[in-house]
Amino acid sequence: SVLEDLQPVPVWTRRACWSELVELWAELNLTGAEYDNLSHVDTLLCSGFISHAALLYVLSVLYIFIFVVGLAANALVVWVNLHSNRNRYETHLYILNLAVADLCVVATLPVWVTSLLQGGHWPFSEAVCKITHLVFSVNLFSSIFFLTCMSVDRYLSVTLLANAPDSRRKKAVRWLICVLVWLLALAASIPDTYFLQVVKSMHSDGAVCRPVYPSDNPREWMVGIQLSFIILGFTIPFPVIAVFYLRRIILTYIMVFLVCWLPFHAVLLLDTFALLNVLPFNCWLESFLDVALHLTQCFSLVHCCINPVLYNFLNRNYRYDLMKAFIFKYSTKTGLARLINASHTSETEYSAVTTDNIPM
Repeated sequence: SVLEDLQPVPVWTRRACWSELVELWAELNLTGAEYDNLSHVDTLLCSGFISHAALLYVLSVLYIFIFVVGLAANALVVWVNLHSNRNRYETHLYILNLAVADLCVVATLPVWVTSLLQGGHWPFSEAVCKITHLVFSVNLFSSIFFLTCMSVDRYLSVTLLANAPDSRRKKAVRWLICVLVWLLALAASIPDTYFLQVVKSMHSDGAVCRPVYPSDNPREWMVGIQLSFIILGFTIPFPVIAVFYLRRIILTYIMVFLVCWLPFHAVLLLDTFALLNVLPFNCWLESFLDVALHLTQCFSLVHCCINPVLYNFLNRNYRYDLMKAFIFKYSTKTGLARLINASHTSETEYSAVTTDNIPM
């Protein structure tokens, strides 16, 4: 198998290709007993159960689709939020930051697609490798964290703080939370990014962008980073989102987060178990993990396309502001703007977290 060619895609999987395993056994500190459990012939001849070229093209097509849809939808959300008076809505700040984070995530995809279309080889410098991965990772963590903050904020706003005025202090607290979210996402992304290097592929003339962990304990680093992503990206956020949205009987947000992120984290956990030798190391498992990790991570990025719809386009006030941003600006002479303004007789609090705006 030459699945190492998929390494440039920004996954938190660090499974080496089969052609590299002989050398990496020593690097990962595999014991003699673990080595004996592997068939040397199977290791050298083991090939994936899916065509390598087909997987590269499928991933490229999916990433291009996510890039086009996610870029258009999130750019529109950012534009509308910046060109309309949305400060009167409590969740405005979180939704704007969420859209910016998702926008930055999809903006990095053309770089990864370029690498995939070149057979997985990295055509750029090591600086581009590190910067692109850092931008991707920081904004991916931020997107998940902002979704979590929104669930808590909306619950508090309609329960404990329902009658409290939206004071400057509350706005200042939300600004502080947003800053802390970005800093936490940066801190969570630095370790893996630090170890990224552009190294020569062991079975071709090209180079690949992948992490190179310290030689004394590479497996411990790999397991630690994967566990940190599982904990920060799913184990903590999902229960928080589920608890606070279930209290308001809003299942749509819970299901979307679960469907997008559970498959990837479940496979990532299996990969971690394999690294810890909890699962037996064999050809089929390795091939399955290599393919499943890349496909499920690609699928998880669909949330960058769903978030704008779920948290913006399904909300009547956002649709009104969208029409106002485009139609009001260019149709004041036609009277159409006054007609639309008159039809919008009441303004409710801006939040996608309303049961009357979301199909259950």
